[in-house]
Amino acid sequence: MAVGAKQRRNPRRWMTVVVTCVLVAANAFAATTPEPTDAQRQAFKRAYVAAQQGGDGWKALASGLNNYPLYPSLEAAALTHDLRQLNRAPVDDYLSRYPGMIPASDLRRDFLLELARREDWETFLSLYQAGMGDTLSCYALRAQMSRGATLDFDRDLATLWTRANLPNACDPVITAAHDQGLLTAPRLWARIDRAVDAGQAGTVQSLSNWLPADEMQAGQRLAMALKDPGGAVASAETWPDSPRHRQAATIALERLARRQSTAADNAWQKLQNRFAFSPDQRGRVMVALALFHATDFDEQALERLAALPASMQTTATREWRVRVALARQDWTAALAAIAAMPASQQQDGEWRWFRARSLTALNRDGEARPLLSGLSQEPTYFGFMAADRLQSPYSICPQSLPADPQREQLLLANQGLLRAFELYAVDLQKLARREWTQALAGADPATLKLAADLAYRRGWYDRAVFTFTSGDALRYYEQRFPLASQDGIVPQSEQSGIDPSWAYGILRAESAWMSDARSGADARGLMQLLPGTAALVAKRNGLDWAGGESLYDPITNIKLGTRYLAQMAERFNGAPWLASAAYNAGPAKVDQWLGARSNLAPDLFVASMPYKETREYVARVMAFSVIYDWRLNDKVVPMSERMPPIGQTYRLPDKQTPRRAVTCSVAAPAPAESGSATVPAASSSVDSATSSSP
Repeated sequence: MAVGAKQRRNPRRWMTVVVTCVLVAANAFAATTPEPTDAQRQAFKRAYVAAQQGGDGWKALASGLNNYPLYPSLEAAALTHDLRQLNRAPVDDYLSRYPGMIPASDLRRDFLLELARREDWETFLSLYQAGMGDTLSCYALRAQMSRGATLDFDRDLATLWTRANLPNACDPVITAAHDQGLLTAPRLWARIDRAVDAGQAGTVQSLSNWLPADEMQAGQRLAMALKDPGGAVASAETWPDSPRHRQAATIALERLARRQSTAADNAWQKLQNRFAFSPDQRGRVMVALALFHATDFDEQALERLAALPASMQTTATREWRVRVALARQDWTAALAAIAAMPASQQQDGEWRWFRARSLTALNRDGEARPLLSGLSQEPTYFGFMAADRLQSPYSICPQSLPADPQREQLLLANQGLLRAFELYAVDLQKLARREWTQALAGADPATLKLAADLAYRRGWYDRAVFTFTSGDALRYYEQRFPLASQDGIVPQSEQSGIDPSWAYGILRAESAWMSDARSGADARGLMQLLPGTAALVAKRNGLDWAGGESLYDPITNIKLGTRYLAQMAERFNGAPWLASAAYNAGPAKVDQWLGARSNLAPDLFVASMPYKETREYVARVMAFSVIYDWRLNDKVVPMSERMPPIGQTYRLPDKQTPRRAVTCSVAAPAPAESGSATVPAASSSVDSATSSSP
């Protein structure tokens, strides 16, 4: 009571007492919890391999590890392996000893899946907890149904029904809902529409089979529009003019335009008067035709885009109106297209650059110079090109993280964060990211910054990349662009005959320093190499090849990645910007684009590349290369030197290469990394971009 009274009289003093007590506890914990040793980590690795084989063999290898932070993971791994032979008792015992820990929640999930396989629904329901994902939600409903319960749509299915796609475990539940008469036509159409928006043709097809007979065909044609737009538009001439058939025809025309703009144009001429399309549907088709004729650089593309009514214009159509004008080097048209953009869109660095570029080409230097001057203060692809045009120093304004030893001690008392650091130290990176996310859930920005810096100091670089993503935090260049020379980037680049700063830029853009990154296309590791490509590179260069898993080893990945970069550079006269485009979209695509537009200056060529992600990738890699050059050499090779004209041989920088000074004349924060590697904090996937999105 006395303490409570004191708190009311002087809350600030009370908070000081609380913080002091917490810090004392944290310091005491830090003093009694020594850093794990290399011997412990090696012992854990051996025990973990054994635990993953099941049984008790791991216990002898784990002798002395009882107080090691990751010890609970060993028992969980062994239990998970032996799930098919387990009864409930050992699972309950583990869950009671390690409540709230990630291995415990994983064990609960995996055992529930095993119980569902056994159809042991009573035990399942006694262990099940809500919120464990759609698969277990559907198994829980099946368990209830096994007791004779009937489904209630609002209670049991409303949330699941919002999903465009559901796991196979839900099929019996959905079938039961249909048999109980819960899936009315309006409910079926509501989910079909969500599946259409998500492009889930299979869901549309399966749900259409339950529609009333007079509506079933319309649903099936929507599925056809998603799966086979060419076939759909060919057969659409015989469809009835109903709202759902107009919807299917619109979708088919839009999707066909993306693949074959001329074929879609011809189909539109036949269908536009066949159906009573709504203004919105007509607009969607006209936008798709104009946009994809533009990416194909059709002769009438500029006129098509300019003719679109303002109500139909989108961000993409406005951008492509500029891109087509730039590809034609029609500077007046480019200025008009930029002027037609909303003011917010015009402020993007790309359009400020091309406005200045167009003004300069029209001998309106007085109007261009202020634009270039403002842009040159930004440490970006377009900012560096503006500085080159003005022959001014590059503006990079680094900032250091302030020391905060008290908060650091508090962080080091966070058991979840310590487990995250330790999981990273023993090469269990996916698990480390999950522990990191859980340990720092709800943390304030200052705590997140310090945690990322602690991770950086421990060699866990991707945490800083994903934490310092906006505002002044973008100026933490040391953490955001680590050098990590121990992985051999500089010597391997030099042996391969490429610029180390470019190799760093590629690596940073590809994986954000996640050595276990794996894309949907199976590209792996720091430099995101496909196993087949890596095998060919190894053979060509006389290097050892130990299979796809070896690409997760940083040294192997960098050795092969730098050789592949050199191979791409050799194909394109050494030009890093063209080789970067080839690294992202594939060399055949770049060859195709060169065949159509090799007369363009590098910045115009990049702006006119049909793939949005490749355009952003090249800009990002080239900017990152400049920043890494600055980190390595203090001064930088100008962007204009890094982007030689098409057909001109690129000269590798050496000691005689002129370099531009870097200053911090104004403290302008770096802009956010638009289009950078967007890997979720707890995911190991980094997608290599070959998207045809404009």
